Amino acid sequence: MIYLLLSILSSSLIYVVFKLLDKFNIRVPYAIVVNYLTAVVAGYLGHSKSFNVETITSASWFWGALVLGVLFITVFNLMALTTKINGLSAVSVASKMSLSIPIVFVIFYYNESASALKIIAIVLALIAVYLASVKDKKGISLQKGSIIFPVLVFFGSGIIETGIKFLEQNYVAKDDVALFSMTLFVFASIIGIVVSLYLLLVKKIKFTYKELLGGIALGIPNYYSVYFFIQALRGDLDSATVFLINNVAIVMLSTLLGIVLFKEKILRKNWIGIALAVVSLILVALTTQ
Repeated sequence: MIYLLLSILSSSLIYVVFKLLDKFNIRVPYAIVVNYLTAVVAGYLGHSKSFNVETITSASWFWGALVLGVLFITVFNLMALTTKINGLSAVSVASKMSLSIPIVFVIFYYNESASALKIIAIVLALIAVYLASVKDKKGISLQKGSIIFPVLVFFGSGIIETGIKFLEQNYVAKDDVALFSMTLFVFASIIGIVVSLYLLLVKKIKFTYKELLGGIALGIPNYYSVYFFIQALRGDLDSATVFLINNVAIVMLSTLLGIVLFKEKILRKNWIGIALAVVSLILVALTTQ
Protein backbone atom coordinates (compact mmCIF):
# COMPACT_ATOMS: atom_id res chain seq x y z
CA MET A 1 0.00 0.00 0.00
CA ILE A 2 2.89 2.37 0.75
CA TYR A 3 4.11 2.12 -2.86
CA LEU A 4 0.62 2.96 -4.14
CA LEU A 5 0.48 6.03 -1.90
CA LEU A 6 3.92 7.13 -3.09
CA SER A 7 2.87 6.61 -6.71
CA ILE A 8 -0.18 8.82 -6.17
CA LEU A 9 1.91 11.50 -4.47
CA SER A 10 4.59 11.44 -7.19
CA SER A 11 2.06 11.71 -10.01
CA SER A 12 0.25 14.57 -8.25
CA LEU A 13 3.55 16.42 -7.82
CA ILE A 14 3.99 16.23 -11.61
CA TYR A 15 0.78 18.24 -11.92
CA VAL A 16 2.12 20.85 -9.46
CA VAL A 17 5.38 21.18 -11.36
CA PHE A 18 3.55 21.59 -14.68
CA LYS A 19 1.54 24.42 -13.15
CA LEU A 20 4.78 26.04 -11.99
CA LEU A 21 6.32 25.68 -15.46
CA ASP A 22 3.41 27.65 -16.85
CA LYS A 23 3.57 30.23 -14.06
CA PHE A 24 7.26 30.96 -14.64
CA ASN A 25 7.01 30.84 -18.47
CA ILE A 26 9.35 27.89 -18.77
CA ARG A 27 9.57 26.35 -22.24
CA VAL A 28 7.90 22.98 -21.80
CA PRO A 29 9.57 21.06 -24.71
CA TYR A 30 13.02 21.70 -23.24
CA ALA A 31 11.87 21.03 -19.69
CA ILE A 32 10.43 17.71 -20.84
CA VAL A 33 13.75 16.58 -22.29
CA VAL A 34 15.63 17.57 -19.13
CA ASN A 35 12.90 15.77 -17.19
CA TYR A 36 13.55 12.52 -19.07
CA LEU A 37 17.32 12.85 -18.64
CA THR A 38 16.80 13.47 -14.92
CA ALA A 39 14.64 10.35 -14.75
CA VAL A 40 17.44 8.37 -16.41
CA VAL A 41 19.92 9.57 -13.77
CA ALA A 42 17.45 8.73 -10.99
CA GLY A 43 17.04 5.23 -12.40
CA TYR A 44 20.80 4.78 -12.69
CA LEU A 45 21.34 5.81 -9.08
CA GLY A 46 18.44 3.64 -7.92
CA HIS A 47 19.66 0.42 -9.54
CA SER A 48 21.69 -1.58 -7.04
CA LYS A 49 23.39 -3.99 -9.45
CA SER A 50 26.14 -3.22 -11.95
CA PHE A 51 25.07 -3.23 -15.60
CA ASN A 52 26.17 -2.25 -19.09
CA VAL A 53 24.55 -1.67 -22.46
CA GLU A 54 24.55 -5.40 -23.22
CA THR A 55 22.71 -6.08 -19.96
CA ILE A 56 19.90 -3.82 -21.14
CA THR A 57 19.77 -4.90 -24.80
CA SER A 58 19.75 -8.59 -23.87
CA ALA A 59 16.96 -8.18 -21.30
CA SER A 60 13.68 -9.88 -22.21
CA TRP A 61 11.83 -6.59 -21.63
CA PHE A 62 14.13 -4.47 -23.85
CA TRP A 63 11.91 -4.14 -26.93
CA GLY A 64 8.84 -3.59 -24.80
CA ALA A 65 10.66 -0.79 -22.98
CA LEU A 66 11.62 0.76 -26.32
CA VAL A 67 7.98 0.81 -27.47
CA LEU A 68 6.78 2.26 -24.16
CA GLY A 69 9.53 4.89 -24.17
CA VAL A 70 8.48 6.05 -27.63
CA LEU A 71 4.84 6.05 -26.51
CA PHE A 72 5.75 8.15 -23.45
CA ILE A 73 6.92 11.14 -25.43
CA THR A 74 4.45 10.59 -28.30
CA VAL A 75 1.46 10.63 -25.97
CA PHE A 76 2.82 13.67 -24.16
CA ASN A 77 3.00 15.59 -27.42
CA LEU A 78 -0.49 14.38 -28.35
CA MET A 79 -1.68 15.69 -24.98
CA ALA A 80 -0.10 19.07 -25.70
CA LEU A 81 -1.73 19.15 -29.14
CA THR A 82 -5.10 18.06 -27.73
CA THR A 83 -4.91 20.78 -25.08
CA LYS A 84 -4.30 23.36 -27.81
CA ILE A 85 -7.11 22.15 -30.07
CA ASN A 86 -9.74 20.75 -27.68
CA GLY A 87 -8.82 22.30 -24.32
CA LEU A 88 -7.37 21.06 -21.04
CA SER A 89 -10.58 19.34 -19.90
CA ALA A 90 -10.60 17.12 -22.98
CA VAL A 91 -7.06 15.89 -22.41
CA SER A 92 -7.63 15.42 -18.67
CA VAL A 93 -10.71 13.29 -19.25
CA ALA A 94 -9.13 11.29 -22.08
CA SER A 95 -5.94 10.51 -20.15
CA LYS A 96 -7.61 9.60 -16.86
CA MET A 97 -10.59 7.67 -18.24
CA SER A 98 -8.06 5.51 -20.07
CA LEU A 99 -7.80 3.57 -16.79
CA SER A 100 -10.67 1.48 -18.20
CA ILE A 101 -8.26 -0.11 -20.71
CA PRO A 102 -5.80 -1.70 -18.24
CA ILE A 103 -8.67 -2.64 -15.89
CA VAL A 104 -10.48 -4.54 -18.66
CA PHE A 105 -7.14 -6.10 -19.68
CA VAL A 106 -6.22 -7.48 -16.26
CA ILE A 107 -9.75 -8.75 -15.57
CA PHE A 108 -9.89 -10.75 -18.80
CA TYR A 109 -6.21 -11.58 -19.43
CA TYR A 110 -5.24 -12.41 -15.86
CA ASN A 111 -8.71 -13.56 -14.80
CA GLU A 112 -8.90 -11.13 -11.90
CA SER A 113 -12.12 -11.04 -9.91
CA ALA A 114 -14.88 -8.72 -11.12
CA SER A 115 -17.57 -8.69 -8.44
CA ALA A 116 -20.70 -6.57 -8.81
CA LEU A 117 -19.36 -4.21 -6.13
CA LYS A 118 -16.09 -3.73 -8.00
CA ILE A 119 -17.89 -3.08 -11.29
CA ILE A 120 -20.04 -0.43 -9.57
CA ALA A 121 -16.87 1.10 -8.13
CA ILE A 122 -15.26 1.20 -11.59
CA VAL A 123 -18.32 2.87 -13.16
CA LEU A 124 -18.48 5.44 -10.35
CA ALA A 125 -14.75 6.06 -10.71
CA LEU A 126 -15.10 6.81 -14.43
CA ILE A 127 -17.99 9.21 -13.76
CA ALA A 128 -15.97 10.81 -10.95
CA VAL A 129 -12.93 11.28 -13.18
CA TYR A 130 -15.04 12.97 -15.84
CA LEU A 131 -16.81 15.33 -13.44
CA ALA A 132 -13.64 16.22 -11.52
CA SER A 133 -11.63 16.85 -14.70
CA VAL A 134 -14.03 19.09 -16.62
CA LYS A 135 -13.38 22.67 -15.51
CA ASP A 136 -15.75 24.33 -18.01
CA LYS A 137 -19.44 24.85 -17.22
CA LYS A 138 -20.34 23.88 -20.78
CA GLY A 139 -18.45 20.60 -20.52
CA ILE A 140 -16.14 19.34 -23.25
CA SER A 141 -16.48 20.96 -26.64
CA LEU A 142 -15.01 19.03 -29.56
CA GLN A 143 -14.63 20.54 -33.01
CA LYS A 144 -15.70 18.39 -35.94
CA GLY A 145 -12.72 16.39 -37.12
CA SER A 146 -10.70 17.01 -33.94
CA ILE A 147 -12.08 14.12 -31.88
CA ILE A 148 -9.21 11.97 -33.15
CA PHE A 149 -6.76 13.71 -30.79
CA PRO A 150 -8.46 12.94 -27.44
CA VAL A 151 -9.18 9.45 -28.78
CA LEU A 152 -5.47 8.92 -29.44
CA VAL A 153 -4.62 10.26 -25.96
CA PHE A 154 -7.20 7.87 -24.47
CA PHE A 155 -5.80 4.79 -26.20
CA GLY A 156 -2.17 5.88 -25.88
CA SER A 157 -2.42 6.44 -22.12
CA GLY A 158 -4.30 3.17 -21.66
CA ILE A 159 -1.77 1.20 -23.70
CA ILE A 160 1.11 2.62 -21.66
CA GLU A 161 -0.37 1.49 -18.33
CA THR A 162 -1.39 -1.86 -19.83
CA GLY A 163 2.08 -2.33 -21.28
CA ILE A 164 3.75 -1.56 -17.97
CA LYS A 165 1.54 -4.15 -16.25
CA PHE A 166 2.21 -6.80 -18.90
CA LEU A 167 5.98 -6.31 -18.90
CA GLU A 168 6.39 -6.08 -15.12
CA GLN A 169 4.38 -9.25 -14.56
CA ASN A 170 5.93 -11.34 -17.30
CA TYR A 171 9.46 -10.09 -17.88
CA VAL A 172 10.83 -7.62 -15.30
CA ALA A 173 12.67 -9.21 -12.38
CA LYS A 174 12.17 -7.81 -8.89
CA ASP A 175 15.62 -6.20 -8.74
CA ASP A 176 15.37 -4.83 -12.30
CA VAL A 177 12.48 -2.40 -11.71
CA ALA A 178 14.81 0.63 -11.49
CA LEU A 179 16.74 -0.46 -14.61
CA PHE A 180 13.52 -1.08 -16.55
CA SER A 181 12.09 2.29 -15.49
CA MET A 182 15.32 4.03 -16.44
CA THR A 183 15.34 2.40 -19.88
CA LEU A 184 11.84 3.71 -20.63
CA PHE A 185 13.11 7.23 -20.09
CA VAL A 186 16.30 6.61 -22.10
CA PHE A 187 14.28 6.00 -25.26
CA ALA A 188 11.98 8.94 -24.53
CA SER A 189 15.09 11.10 -23.99
CA ILE A 190 16.62 10.14 -27.34
CA ILE A 191 13.54 11.33 -29.23
CA GLY A 192 13.28 14.41 -27.03
CA ILE A 193 16.90 15.38 -27.67
CA VAL A 194 16.37 15.19 -31.44
CA VAL A 195 13.30 17.42 -31.16
CA SER A 196 15.15 19.86 -28.89
CA LEU A 197 18.09 20.14 -31.30
CA TYR A 198 15.61 21.04 -34.03
CA LEU A 199 14.04 23.72 -31.85
CA LEU A 200 17.43 25.06 -30.80
CA LEU A 201 19.28 25.00 -34.12
CA VAL A 202 16.49 25.50 -36.66
CA LYS A 203 13.79 27.38 -34.78
CA LYS A 204 16.39 29.32 -32.73
CA ILE A 205 14.35 28.88 -29.52
CA LYS A 206 16.61 29.61 -26.57
CA PHE A 207 17.40 27.14 -23.82
CA THR A 208 17.93 28.77 -20.40
CA TYR A 209 18.66 27.75 -16.83
CA LYS A 210 14.93 27.90 -16.09
CA GLU A 211 14.28 24.97 -18.44
CA LEU A 212 17.09 23.08 -16.71
CA LEU A 213 15.71 23.65 -13.21
CA GLY A 214 12.12 23.01 -14.32
CA GLY A 215 13.09 19.79 -16.03
CA ILE A 216 14.94 18.51 -12.98
CA ALA A 217 11.98 19.36 -10.75
CA LEU A 218 9.71 17.47 -13.15
CA GLY A 219 11.99 14.49 -13.74
CA ILE A 220 12.33 13.35 -10.14
CA PRO A 221 8.61 12.79 -9.43
CA ASN A 222 8.12 11.55 -12.99
CA TYR A 223 10.64 8.75 -12.54
CA TYR A 224 9.30 7.74 -9.15
CA SER A 225 5.69 7.82 -10.36
CA VAL A 226 6.63 4.96 -12.72
CA TYR A 227 8.90 3.17 -10.25
CA PHE A 228 6.41 3.24 -7.37
CA PHE A 229 3.53 2.35 -9.70
CA ILE A 230 5.32 -0.81 -10.83
CA GLN A 231 6.08 -1.71 -7.21
CA ALA A 232 2.42 -1.09 -6.32
CA LEU A 233 1.35 -3.54 -9.03
CA ARG A 234 3.47 -6.14 -7.25
CA GLY A 235 1.78 -5.60 -3.89
CA ASP A 236 -1.10 -7.42 -2.20
CA LEU A 237 -3.88 -5.61 -4.08
CA ASP A 238 -5.08 -6.95 -7.43
CA SER A 239 -4.04 -4.91 -10.45
CA ALA A 240 -7.53 -3.63 -11.33
CA THR A 241 -7.81 -2.16 -7.83
CA VAL A 242 -4.36 -0.56 -8.13
CA PHE A 243 -5.23 1.04 -11.48
CA LEU A 244 -8.51 2.37 -10.13
CA ILE A 245 -7.18 3.75 -6.84
CA ASN A 246 -4.08 5.23 -8.48
CA ASN A 247 -5.94 7.16 -11.19
CA VAL A 248 -8.90 8.28 -9.08
CA ALA A 249 -6.74 9.38 -6.17
CA ILE A 250 -4.44 11.34 -8.51
CA VAL A 251 -7.44 13.24 -9.88
CA MET A 252 -8.68 13.95 -6.35
CA LEU A 253 -5.33 15.05 -4.96
CA SER A 254 -4.44 17.12 -8.05
CA THR A 255 -7.78 18.93 -7.83
CA LEU A 256 -7.31 19.66 -4.14
CA LEU A 257 -3.72 20.83 -4.70
CA GLY A 258 -5.00 23.15 -7.41
CA ILE A 259 -7.42 24.69 -4.92
CA VAL A 260 -4.90 25.04 -2.09
CA LEU A 261 -1.75 26.02 -4.00
CA PHE A 262 -3.06 27.83 -7.07
CA LYS A 263 -6.47 29.09 -5.91
CA GLU A 264 -8.19 27.32 -8.80
CA LYS A 265 -11.94 27.77 -9.07
CA ILE A 266 -13.86 24.53 -8.71
CA LEU A 267 -17.32 24.03 -10.15
CA ARG A 268 -20.15 22.20 -8.40
CA LYS A 269 -19.75 19.22 -10.71
CA ASN A 270 -16.05 19.03 -9.76
CA TRP A 271 -17.04 18.67 -6.12
CA ILE A 272 -19.60 16.03 -7.11
CA GLY A 273 -16.82 14.24 -8.96
CA ILE A 274 -14.59 14.31 -5.87
CA ALA A 275 -17.46 12.99 -3.75
CA LEU A 276 -18.10 10.14 -6.20
CA ALA A 277 -14.38 9.40 -6.23
CA VAL A 278 -14.45 9.00 -2.45
CA VAL A 279 -17.44 6.66 -2.73
CA SER A 280 -15.72 4.58 -5.40
CA LEU A 281 -12.58 4.28 -3.25
CA ILE A 282 -14.71 3.15 -0.28
CA LEU A 283 -16.38 0.50 -2.45
CA VAL A 284 -12.97 -0.67 -3.66
CA ALA A 285 -11.80 -0.92 -0.05
CA LEU A 286 -14.84 -3.10 0.72
CA THR A 287 -14.01 -5.44 -2.16
CA THR A 288 -10.50 -6.03 -0.79
CA GLN A 289 -11.69 -7.16 2.64
